[in-house]
Amino acid sequence: MRAEDWMTRDVRTCGPETSLHEAAGAMWDGDCGILPVVNAKGVAIGVVTDRDLCMGAYLTGRSPQELQVGDTMAHQLHACAPSDPIEQVIRVMGDHRVRRVPVLDGQGKPIGIVSLNDVVRHLVEQGEATRTRLAPRVLEAMASICETRAGQEVPELVPAPRPRVRRPAPTG
Repeated sequence: MRAEDWMTRDVRTCGPETSLHEAAGAMWDGDCGILPVVNAKGVAIGVVTDRDLCMGAYLTGRSPQELQVGDTMAHQLHACAPSDPIEQVIRVMGDHRVRRVPVLDGQGKPIGIVSLNDVVRHLVEQGEATRTRLAPRVLEAMASICETRAGQEVPELVPAPRPRVRRPAPTG
């Protein structure tokens, strides 16, 4: 079992100059929570997630139309090759606390994504021996991914005040 056997092949991408608004629309249309970010040659240079979009807008106090993907994307790319064993992909997820791993061809261009959802869906389709072998690795990866980030510093993307949320006065 290799990454290419379990990956989602309909991968959408964007560039660092894409607005967060456009990226959110691409995620909505593609029913996905991540877009590999590619340069002009189509080579992956990072990723942006739905959470990156929301937190980027919130932390800067700017609208998604004003911000570009390059302002909020993750520049560190945790990816795999199509021929990588699925065990290795699961290990990447756990080691780097990511739910989705882009699959890149030999030139570094995205050809798919293996998500935690893909892993679980495919795992239940496997025979007893494969499920027994992989299930503990999947649970370990999920435990790592689900660890809280309590106490970690909030990154400042762009120096700007955080928006104040006005709450209605209590009635009664």
